[in-house]
Amino acid sequence: MVRPFSIEEIFSDLESTRLVPRRQAAGSSLGLAVTLIADYTWTTRAWLPSAAIVALLGEFGVTSGASRTTISRLARRGVLEGSRRGRHSWYRLTESAATGLGYGSAIADFAARTDAWDGSWTVVSFSLPDQESSQRRALRRHLRWNGYALLYDGVWVWPHPLTADARAELARVALGSITVFRAQHLELVADANRSPVEAWDLPAIAARYEEFIGRWGGLLPRIAAGAVTGADAVRARTEVMDVYRRFPVLDPMLPVELMPADWPRARAREAFVAVYDGLAGAAERHIRAVVERAADESYGGIRAHTFAEMSVD
Repeated sequence: MVRPFSIEEIFSDLESTRLVPRRQAAGSSLGLAVTLIADYTWTTRAWLPSAAIVALLGEFGVTSGASRTTISRLARRGVLEGSRRGRHSWYRLTESAATGLGYGSAIADFAARTDAWDGSWTVVSFSLPDQESSQRRALRRHLRWNGYALLYDGVWVWPHPLTADARAELARVALGSITVFRAQHLELVADANRSPVEAWDLPAIAARYEEFIGRWGGLLPRIAAGAVTGADAVRARTEVMDVYRRFPVLDPMLPVELMPADWPRARAREAFVAVYDGLAGAAERHIRAVVERAADESYGGIRAHTFAEMSVD
């Protein structure tokens, strides 16, 4: 199963030990291609001519050679599957990619979650021999993907309890010595006291949210006036998704009791929805035109879904 953000080669910037984004501009050509293809074929898994994918990536400044390399790499990693039809090579999302690339509750629902908190933390502590570096990386990677943050070397924290599925997944990667427990943080009257919430750099993440809101909110008047069309509409819609889809991992989703006042998550969500849905029609028309030119025929299956549709399983 391909899961949101589990394709390391696409989202390699998530290798930070504290879940702080190193960048938030449009991603690599790999991540860009996944977002671009999924945005218009997720519900239909429509086949796209490779020439159309190359042309669309070219509108983002990706060279033809780099675009073809990107397609090949995604096919090797099980994100795309290919087919030969006439003189054209065609590609579409694999079933597992279409199911698990985050076009569902991971994106649509994360900003609306208000899980109750019992005041306890899940703490994972482990020790692996120095020669087991690959196992250590795999375990650390698993913890990051599942929302944990590094509090101290070998000590990871997360405010929510483990579900049965999460416990089974952790057991599968828990090589070496590992201890998992639920605990409450006790304040110490000491300069060295550190709250578990400090494992996340909340000011840095808030700054990324504000950067997102400032950049995309400024485009809304032009979208409302119908002034963003064609390739410009596709670029804007793809880039806003490519950036926004990182937030469910970058934002630790800590309980509201632990969050700073006026946490900008909701405002970022509003800006995203306004841009993403506001450009859907114009972007879909451009994608259809590019695909039909590449295929030399009228072609169906292209559909720009809305934000609300992403929450439907």
